[in-house]
Amino acid sequence: MNSYLVLKCVHVLSAAVLLGTGIGIAYFLLSAHLSRNIEALRVVARAVIVADWIFTATTVVIQPVSGVLMMLERGWSFTSPWFIATVVLYAAVGACWIPVVVLQYRMARLVREAAGYAMLGPEYHRAFRIWMMLGVPAFAMVLVLYAVMIFKPGI
Repeated sequence: MNSYLVLKCVHVLSAAVLLGTGIGIAYFLLSAHLSRNIEALRVVARAVIVADWIFTATTVVIQPVSGVLMMLERGWSFTSPWFIATVVLYAAVGACWIPVVVLQYRMARLVREAAGYAMLGPEYHRAFRIWMMLGVPAFAMVLVLYAVMIFKPGI
């Protein structure tokens, strides 16, 4: 079996898991938040944290490892503009994701401690707004990463 194609398959599938988990987490947490149902929000806030560790964290490791192995397999330059763009975008997504994870823990704690949705104070709502403000550009950058991964400008 062609090792490059195996690496490429792993890379593409993990990219799909990364994108899908991100969209799913955003959709379900936003939906629970908008429902104003504290029990739904409690369940989803916990599930989002678990999903991030199971799916996002593993793909965060798989992506660069499989990417570098494909680079080596093909003999592509680590100084090519598309690779540098990929590294910069990946780091920028990570710079958004790390605080998002911290915010998810904070929101889950605040939701767990609240007697009802109306009891969620400004700390929760501020955390949620920041979570959204970091998530939107991170999602956009992941889409750009897909384009760079597919088209490899400059090769």
